[in-house]
Amino acid sequence: SSQTALSDEEVEMKEQQGLLYYFKVEVAEEPGVFLTIATTRPETIPGDTAVAVNPKDPRYARYIGKHVLRPIPSELPVTERRIPIVGDEHVEFEFGTGVLKVTPAHDKADFDIGLRHKLRVEEIIDASGIMNASAGRDLAGLERFAARKVAVELLRNLGSLEKEEPYKNKVGYSQRADVPIEPRLSEQWFLKYPAVKPARDVVAQGQMRFFPDRWAKVYDHWLENIQDWCISRQLWWGHQVPVWRRNVNGQEEIYCEAEPPAGEGWVQDPDVLDTWFSSWLWAYETMDAPTRKKFYPTTVLVTGPDIIFFWVARMIFAGFEYMGEQPFRDVYYTGIIRDKQGRKMSKSLGNSPDPLDLIAKYGADALRFGVMRSAPLGQDILFDEKNVELGQHFCNKLWNACRFRQMQGGEIEGELDPQRLSSEDKWILLRLNEALKTLETAFAEYNFSQAAQALYGFFWGEYCDWYVEAAKAVFFGNDPARKAHKLAVIDFVLSHTIRMFHPFMPFITEELWQAMGYNGDLPEAQGGRTLMTAAWPKPFDADFLDHYGLDGCYQEYVDAKFALVGEGRNLRRIANIPPNKKVRFICRPKQEFSAHELEVFRILLNAESFEVDASYKAGRGVISGNASLGELFMPLEGLVDVEAEKARLAKEREKIVAEIDKCVKTLGNPAFTQRVPPEVLAEHEKRLADWRTKLAATQSALDALG
Repeated sequence: SSQTALSDEEVEMKEQQGLLYYFKVEVAEEPGVFLTIATTRPETIPGDTAVAVNPKDPRYARYIGKHVLRPIPSELPVTERRIPIVGDEHVEFEFGTGVLKVTPAHDKADFDIGLRHKLRVEEIIDASGIMNASAGRDLAGLERFAARKVAVELLRNLGSLEKEEPYKNKVGYSQRADVPIEPRLSEQWFLKYPAVKPARDVVAQGQMRFFPDRWAKVYDHWLENIQDWCISRQLWWGHQVPVWRRNVNGQEEIYCEAEPPAGEGWVQDPDVLDTWFSSWLWAYETMDAPTRKKFYPTTVLVTGPDIIFFWVARMIFAGFEYMGEQPFRDVYYTGIIRDKQGRKMSKSLGNSPDPLDLIAKYGADALRFGVMRSAPLGQDILFDEKNVELGQHFCNKLWNACRFRQMQGGEIEGELDPQRLSSEDKWILLRLNEALKTLETAFAEYNFSQAAQALYGFFWGEYCDWYVEAAKAVFFGNDPARKAHKLAVIDFVLSHTIRMFHPFMPFITEELWQAMGYNGDLPEAQGGRTLMTAAWPKPFDADFLDHYGLDGCYQEYVDAKFALVGEGRNLRRIANIPPNKKVRFICRPKQEFSAHELEVFRILLNAESFEVDASYKAGRGVISGNASLGELFMPLEGLVDVEAEKARLAKEREKIVAEIDKCVKTLGNPAFTQRVPPEVLAEHEKRLADWRTKLAATQSALDALG
């Protein structure tokens, strides 16, 4: 055992499967009348100095003031086994029989009862967990758990044991040594926490923010019920307690300072300070005076919620007490990295990958981005190597996007011309601005997962998948001025994007920043040599938006154009035509399209031709889809075997109908809908809606085939 004192915060309660022992004790004033007591620790009976009942319990109230005879140690005379029955509202009616044995020396709650009733304290277990002579001849010298078995046999032999039954209870364990705690009386040094009120107010009033904010309630609850801090430890290492003692004419003198006072005979207390006693000074004692003036208070503390009491709260106390102000503005609580099954990582389970191996396999940036993207604010991270692999794919995507830009040649970072911005240009600039705003908010709230996800969605899902593909209509054309301006827009977006990604992927972004030449015309202080010192991109202000005509209507219009493309791609899927096969599309538009826009549609749909015909009438073998900008048609002649396709679609329809029936049956079952969480119910409803959409599209295709 550790054989040292612990603070309450260092005790971890663990649920244990044990036994509840019922034994009877005779009422001294009423021979032949017995009270039954339930306990999980019969070995402590020799240390009992009272029996307690609730004064409001009608079963036992009349016994208050009388006495019972403690069954062990049985060799003691009756007068020494006689202990009082006290009334205390701490006793729970429902636990056991409602009669509680009170062992003030070896139970915190019993100690408090003892103080209230001025009970004698009888210590029967020493610092090593061994029963001492006061435990009686049968138990003395035994280890506490071995003594439990012997005590049960003694009760059985005396006829006092009534029954044993399985019982789950919570036992205090040393957080550091992972062994059961033994409550004992000992002389220790305690500290009354300073500056509790300002430490509590600073969080309650929002001057210090916790992320996630749920930890603020936990923090406040602890401060509301705070007790003095046991700071002394009986260990061989640590900072020695700054207490000096000496004995003068039989009187002990105590002096509390780092150095002893004048005079002879002073001996320093052998105990050492709790390790957290030095840690609570960390926020300012790690810095010299000039550094402290610059960095205290600091901006943010990043830590785990498991040490919110050990370290965070105590640093706040110390900051107010010794520095006169809070030590930091924000506290960000991280989660624990677990495996994908939710288990803690450990060598014994073999579920803890070596980060160096992952870096060698995927790259440091891939590991960094993959983990941050899968780490929701303050929640445990379920680590899956696939997320790191996804990070690697994303690094490749960023690299290839920059390579595509380099392959186009032309001037680097040309000037944007408001008159030359196409609707797609304005759309990507508006989407970039939304990404910048999301990033700014997410960073302010330390929500790195949300920031990474927003960047991923913007760059891959919008810039690469839509904007760059649409830009090919310009690059494949013969207008040098339009191409040069398109490159200027791409450079503008990429230079912002690389800076936005730098906190997540510092190595590849630094390499691309240099390779793309975006640092060429900047002074060294603004990132002319390194991306690390480049200006952080900010959301566009009103003047910028106005100058370049970045109105939200362009975003809606381009979204509608891409929705029309999505409808065309869906027609391909319905007809089972691969994306790389050239097909013909006809659009019956609800508005006019420019020649450039028609070329964009053709490229995005990989179409042989994209025709506009306001009076087009679809015949047999033509499937269609609707979008807000018009109706799109795709003739199947020469692309598929019509009869074979009808058979395939009919089979597909049967499958879809079966899935719809299954969903309807599930959602019509109250036992399911009333039991599952709302998000699960919503997922099933969405699934039903998706199947119905697929059925409508499949039926439309069948109807078109005749």
